[in-house]
Amino acid sequence: MGENQTSITEFILLGFPLGQSAQLFLFGLFSLFYAFTLLGNGAILGLICVDPRLHTPMYFFLSHLAVVDMSYACTTVPQMLVNLLLPTTPISFSGCITQTFLFLTFAHTECLLLVVMSYDRYVAICHPLRYSALMNWRLCIALTVTSWMIGILLALVHLVLLLLLPFCGPQKVNHFFCEIIAVLKLACADTRINEIVVLAGAVSVLLGPFSSIVISYISIICAILRIQSGEGQQKAFSTCSSHLCVVGLFYGTAIIMYVGPRYGSPQEQKKYLLLFHSLFNPMLNPLIYSLRNKEVKAALKRVLEKERTS
Repeated sequence: MGENQTSITEFILLGFPLGQSAQLFLFGLFSLFYAFTLLGNGAILGLICVDPRLHTPMYFFLSHLAVVDMSYACTTVPQMLVNLLLPTTPISFSGCITQTFLFLTFAHTECLLLVVMSYDRYVAICHPLRYSALMNWRLCIALTVTSWMIGILLALVHLVLLLLLPFCGPQKVNHFFCEIIAVLKLACADTRINEIVVLAGAVSVLLGPFSSIVISYISIICAILRIQSGEGQQKAFSTCSSHLCVVGLFYGTAIIMYVGPRYGSPQEQKKYLLLFHSLFNPMLNPLIYSLRNKEVKAALKRVLEKERTS
């Protein structure tokens, strides 16, 4: 058994079982989406850095969300593109485990960042006069660092439990990246503890934060409805609509994948759902924030005008 375990040094990602022409089409399409993801989030990050008017807590958190989204894409998409061109290209054991760890780190961190952003919107709308005092830079940095640290620590728990398992074959991962559930299915030992930890982590990191976001927005909606002017209500709603769209996209797909029914849902269906979660969500986020946010559009206009005049 020991010899078999040590013989597994690489895995093969099955990806999408399609014909060669379909895989080439997907390679071109996903390459385009990947470029849009990096350009869109990079543009948001660049605007926040260069425009002093965007140096506020809301955009500070948004800049970290952009970093997470770019990291998400860089963790999963390059290997997926390689496998679309060369389906039998293996990924090393260490590379696979690293990919699993990084994906979980960014997933956990994004969950917590979205909660922090909802708290920021809650304070801005429900306690506008105390906003500057409550959302000071010390608190903003502490909340952001805490989100990253918890994300890393939770991913480390999964990593340690995964490294304790023996892998003696087969080598084929039925996914387009080393997703933790797909990797666990290849272990040559009982993985019930790992599966329980994955489910417990998903419940605590998804349902817990999502519940707090729902509670925050119930308070926000009540506060908005108490605003007398229609213009004031519209402005308050517009500051929250982008965040609500991103929350719906992220938590909706993640809860279905990791907290929904464990059986009865086709594996292929969840694979495509995770593709949406890891590629399309990061690409759509900068579009949502730029198209629905007047301040971002104004900042982009100022930067473009400055470039023309220089």
